[in-house]
Amino acid sequence: MTPAEWSTYWENLLWIAAILVVSGLFLSLLLLGWVAWRVKKVYIPAGASFVEALKVTPLAVVLLLDVLDFSLDFFAAPFSWVILGRLGLAPLRNVTLIESLVPGTQFLPTMTLAWLAVRVFSR
Repeated sequence: MTPAEWSTYWENLLWIAAILVVSGLFLSLLLLGWVAWRVKKVYIPAGASFVEALKVTPLAVVLLLDVLDFSLDFFAAPFSWVILGRLGLAPLRNVTLIESLVPGTQFLPTMTLAWLAVRVFSR
């Protein structure tokens, strides 16, 4: 490839990445509005574990966390921390924080997969 072709390739790649990030942020804002409107606070018993918290967590919340992580990568950690605190989902904070800070996991919907696993494999 010539230098001009490489330049065009990287420019196109950056445009695609920017479109994905902006789309993810827009979807995050829509989900955040919906979650704030529909899910005021989730009741979790004191001392609940991560699995117990995921059992009562609405799907929209974990989707919001995954879309935030996809679009903001590790910058999503403080936003997730605040959102989970407002919703009363403190047991999910540490796992979400660790997942946000691990590089390369933003492409995997880990919280959604964990939510599904809890629904399928727990009694």
